[in-house]
Amino acid sequence: MSPRIRSAYRHCRQRAKAHYENFPVASWLLPSRLRGPVAAIYCFARDADDLADEDPRPVAERRQALLTMQERVQILEDPAAEHEPEWIALADARARFDLPAAPFSDLIDAFLQDLEQTRYATFGEVMDYCRRSANPVGRLMLHLNGNPTDEMLGYSDAICSALQLINFYQDLQQDLQENNRIYLPQEEMDQYGVTEAMLATGQTTFQLRNLMQFQYARADRLLRAGAPLGGMLRGRMGLEICAIINGGARILWRLRQQDDVFARPRLRTRDAWIILSHSLRPRRRTRAR
Repeated sequence: MSPRIRSAYRHCRQRAKAHYENFPVASWLLPSRLRGPVAAIYCFARDADDLADEDPRPVAERRQALLTMQERVQILEDPAAEHEPEWIALADARARFDLPAAPFSDLIDAFLQDLEQTRYATFGEVMDYCRRSANPVGRLMLHLNGNPTDEMLGYSDAICSALQLINFYQDLQQDLQENNRIYLPQEEMDQYGVTEAMLATGQTTFQLRNLMQFQYARADRLLRAGAPLGGMLRGRMGLEICAIINGGARILWRLRQQDDVFARPRLRTRDAWIILSHSLRPRRRTRAR
């Protein structure tokens, strides 16, 4: 590996480490040879997400920038032809690990959708968004590890969709206030008697708490449906997947305990030890703890 490519991967790892995430990104649990490529994928997703959420330019310009990213990643293959460290690293990762282009394109599709759609009528619509906004990342991680089977990809999709839902639940008010988005299904809000005004005021009503407990339980079932993937993967990749699953379960446990559904739980040192312990010694869970 050339010094230029090593430097690009180092830059991506530093970016991934600097940005707080409740779920581990390119952590030390991963095999060292995969940390740089995972960080490069993270930077691609982070940059696209920032275009959809935080870029101050008009929507039309942000849409064009996302489309440009989508076109660029389709033909990305030569690190020597790139100049930005994120793209140098990503080009090397795509070439060395033969990463498919479709997951990257799906990610951009999801962020393009964020520019247009702010409400979701049904849970099916939410899951279709998760299919493109979260599942591609898990699929790319499996491709980094080798040639995944359809069964592995299915388990990965369940895990990633669950993690995306958990992120929605942590950011209820932030998504509404900053980007006018509500990822809770409108028909389920109606069923539980929850209005947009309740979300806007940031007050935890009886109706809202019941709705969110229902959301947490469903996300937990989805997360556990993908849990066999950790045991199917050998070595540190399997450990990383177990840690991600247990991290999601720990966040759900904290969400369930909170009286305020708008409070964003953050994992602390004790949580990290619990996650690691459960990952090193897997056990059958009856519910998130």
